[in-house]
Amino acid sequence: MRVACSVEYNGYGFCGWQKQPKTLTIQGLIEKALFEIAKKDIKTYASGRTDKGVHALGQVFHFDTAEVRPMHAWVKGVNAFLPESVRIQWAMIVDESFHARHSVKEREYQYLLVNDSYNSAPFHSNVGWTYHKLNTKLIKLSCLKFKGKHDFTSFRSSECQAKSPIRTIKKFHYEEYGKFHLFTITADGFLHHQIRNMIATIIHIAKGSEPLEYISELLTKKNRKYAPPTFMPNGLYLTNIKYDEKWKFPISNNKVNILSTNDD
Repeated sequence: MRVACSVEYNGYGFCGWQKQPKTLTIQGLIEKALFEIAKKDIKTYASGRTDKGVHALGQVFHFDTAEVRPMHAWVKGVNAFLPESVRIQWAMIVDESFHARHSVKEREYQYLLVNDSYNSAPFHSNVGWTYHKLNTKLIKLSCLKFKGKHDFTSFRSSECQAKSPIRTIKKFHYEEYGKFHLFTITADGFLHHQIRNMIATIIHIAKGSEPLEYISELLTKKNRKYAPPTFMPNGLYLTNIKYDEKWKFPISNNKVNILSTNDD
């Protein structure tokens, strides 16, 4: 039997999704919790890995088990063995042809940035921060530069294991709420550190360090060494994973900013 689940988590204090020896990870905690319900080891497969400090509002994973349990056991039961910063949202039986990663049609992330003279005390683990004065017009124009199909070699980490650097960004939306800046990015997939490197580049341009054409130059050069250092993970959220409607998953429309009604 194959079970698909959705989980949300605060990534602060964890070394990312992927299980590692002697390290606190989201996957490691979930598999330990699943063991408590199934009384057998269970291996999980996620829609994608999130890095250390990165959050999720709708990460999807699946696992196979021969143990028959009511669906609420895979939700409330598992949650009983997880810290409050990690919560299973739903679980359902799926056909064994489903794969949490390989069946993905579209991924959406949001990045929440605060622009202030000092970093937020209550929100520091949940927002990115810069003290530089930013030109919001340049931010909007920079976001548009990334839309479309490009070779993102200049924006992926040296540890990226993806076979191809080609990705298609379908949406790169920007909203401003006073000192808070919210980016919503949807694509067919993302490279390792791609979003954080794009945010770093946008900030670089918006603070006046480089002209708008800098993005086109980086896309053309296809070399990571010409781009700014990777920006902090604190404000990055995996918000929604889109699958074919045939799987009949609950509709997900997760948002970092609950005050926003923009669905574009």
